[in-house]
Amino acid sequence: MFGSLRSTMMSLMIGSYASSAITFPALKLIYEAGVSFMGIMLGWSSLACLIFLNCLINWPKESIPSPEESAYMKKVILRTLAVDHKVTGDQFYTHVATVGQRLSQKDDPEDKHLSKEDLSKAAKNRGSSATFLQSASSSIFLFSLITMMMTQLRIIFFMASMNKMIEYLVLGPQNNIPADLKLQAEYTVGLYSSVFGVMQLLCLFTCPFIGFVMDWKMKESDEESKQVQKLTNATRAFVFTNILLIIFGVLCLISNLPLQFLTFIFHTMVRGFIHSACGGLYAAVFPSGHFGTLTGLQSLLSAIFALLQEPLYTAMLGPLRGNGFWVNVGLLIFSFAGFALPGYLQIYRLRLKAQMTKEKDPAPVLLEDLNHPNGVLEGETTA
Repeated sequence: MFGSLRSTMMSLMIGSYASSAITFPALKLIYEAGVSFMGIMLGWSSLACLIFLNCLINWPKESIPSPEESAYMKKVILRTLAVDHKVTGDQFYTHVATVGQRLSQKDDPEDKHLSKEDLSKAAKNRGSSATFLQSASSSIFLFSLITMMMTQLRIIFFMASMNKMIEYLVLGPQNNIPADLKLQAEYTVGLYSSVFGVMQLLCLFTCPFIGFVMDWKMKESDEESKQVQKLTNATRAFVFTNILLIIFGVLCLISNLPLQFLTFIFHTMVRGFIHSACGGLYAAVFPSGHFGTLTGLQSLLSAIFALLQEPLYTAMLGPLRGNGFWVNVGLLIFSFAGFALPGYLQIYRLRLKAQMTKEKDPAPVLLEDLNHPNGVLEGETTA
């Protein structure tokens, strides 16, 4: 729907989804004001029913075409009617079939008005379209799974253990804790968790940045170099996101309470950036019909892998006695696996660029093909 700005718009949508977590501090205030938990959940469920109303109103009458399909423009000259229009949606496939039938007719003078170059490109794109199993088993998708699993585990473990880690920073490894220090710890944990919830609104303002990186120079690129530009932008987006994740992991190792506010900012940015970058990558390199299924499969597998945060949390509360330092060290080392995806994208981009350069180079022409057999160039005369 948005052409060269699709990654930017996708990141804005993901940012609004991620920033919706700001509603939970509001629900906490409502609960503390005396509203029952059952009442809050019933009200929340009734609001969720608006999703069905939205789907009923905004259901498209025909399938929304991908940018490649919507850019398919053709002049079809019929015997009595000239049509100049942009074909979209289901009409695209009908139109291609009609044009194909007309091209199959021999010696039809009207076929000369059709763009054979555009038709060959359309046929090439449809013929080379990968199946879903090919997309799901591709190296790009498998590396993206590693990156998303690792990042999801990292950010979810932090959310699960944040209160205990803040409590440990206030109380320390003490056994006999005074009552006033316990009250201070409860107040600090409540304050920091509320600030963390409000900071989720930053997702809405920071996510469009990574979408802008994914869409960089897409409008200026021609069709041949657009695929290379997509891979370049995706590589930059994942490198930047992984650098933020490494900085976030380092900050988690520093036992400084005020520094946790900076940790919250990096956590919020990584949480929004990683989903936006992954969605932009899938939209850039995979067929449009596979985008939803691949995204759902990646979300499912990442969520299953993120269940490992439960034994990590149990280990932090048990043998580590609330100190999450060594767990954070292990997760920091694991975070470097996220650079495997941009590394592979860079290798894939170089291969694709070399292949495109090879296809552009004209076939070598031998010198004797340009000369006459007697060594006299064409157009020359002899004395």
